[in-house]
Amino acid sequence: MTDNKFIYKDTYELPEQATIKAISPSNIALVKYWGKKPIQIPANPSISFTLDKCHTITEIEFKRSNKQTLRLKVDGKENTSFLPKIKQYLDRIQPYCCFISKYNLSINTSNTFPHSSGIASSASGFSAISIIIAQLEQRISSLIENDKLLKASFISRLGSGSGCRSVYGPMAIWGNHKDIKDSSNEHAIIHDQIHPIFNKYQDTILIVDKGAKKISSTVGHQLMQNHPFSSSRFIQANNNLINIINVLKNGDLQNFIDIVENEALTLHAMMMTSSPYFILMKEGTLSIINKIWNYRSETQTPVCFTLDAGANIHLLYPDSYKHKVLDFIEQELIVYCENQQYICDHVGNGSYIAQESYA
Repeated sequence: MTDNKFIYKDTYELPEQATIKAISPSNIALVKYWGKKPIQIPANPSISFTLDKCHTITEIEFKRSNKQTLRLKVDGKENTSFLPKIKQYLDRIQPYCCFISKYNLSINTSNTFPHSSGIASSASGFSAISIIIAQLEQRISSLIENDKLLKASFISRLGSGSGCRSVYGPMAIWGNHKDIKDSSNEHAIIHDQIHPIFNKYQDTILIVDKGAKKISSTVGHQLMQNHPFSSSRFIQANNNLINIINVLKNGDLQNFIDIVENEALTLHAMMMTSSPYFILMKEGTLSIINKIWNYRSETQTPVCFTLDAGANIHLLYPDSYKHKVLDFIEQELIVYCENQQYICDHVGNGSYIAQESYA
């Protein structure tokens, strides 16, 4: 697959107006990618669970115009702080979606979870925009459904690297790996060869800190370029990816726990050993991790944690243990959550179009 595959052929009649609404989930990486090359190429492959309840709801109104304008509402209110990122994204996808420049865009978006706090809000946000744009292209061209999703994943990557994974569910792989067929640095691929125990896998997100991160993921990725341990980390990630794919097929929960927690701690270890170094975990994060380890040891409950680039804990466990784990959260972990807040989520099915109209 090359970039040329995704270039739009400007030979179709465009509708004067369109309104398209999409819902796109966040995702949580099991094997993390940390470090990237221009433009939005991962330094190592990754694999993620697609979530369900943590999603972005976005509606875009397209109106034909000779000169493009862009408006953004977040939670129903005008917002200009995210416009530079969206404009950069639109510039990046211009060679592949040139018809977009012929429309004024009014974007109205909202999240079901706190943004900028270690849950992948940029992933769900840009994947929602991307699936809408791909849907419009499908409407005006001969794009088939599978190619539409592939196009959405490809252009989503140009806004948010991990966003390309949010297009697919229940799991997605992004990044080239020599032993994984069709894997690519340019887009994600669906991964659905999983043991039944992972079909309804739970992810309860413990909100330790709702605030925005002190350092952006973009800056963190850049610090991997001269990191003293980057080469070893990339080798580790490639090996862990193959190992966890095998685990996801055979349902070996102990090895699943080992790989997932190792990946989470390695991600934060790379942050703490970069130059400049930084720590995104909070005291509550560390307290929860120790509580999880003690609880797992005492009860043999197959619950584990992972983290994105933030302080919040993703608690992963089989659906059959849901009530038991929720009791554990209420009794021992909720005290570390900001305003006692946590989100109960589970593995989901990727992005989809909720509504569309054309004129």
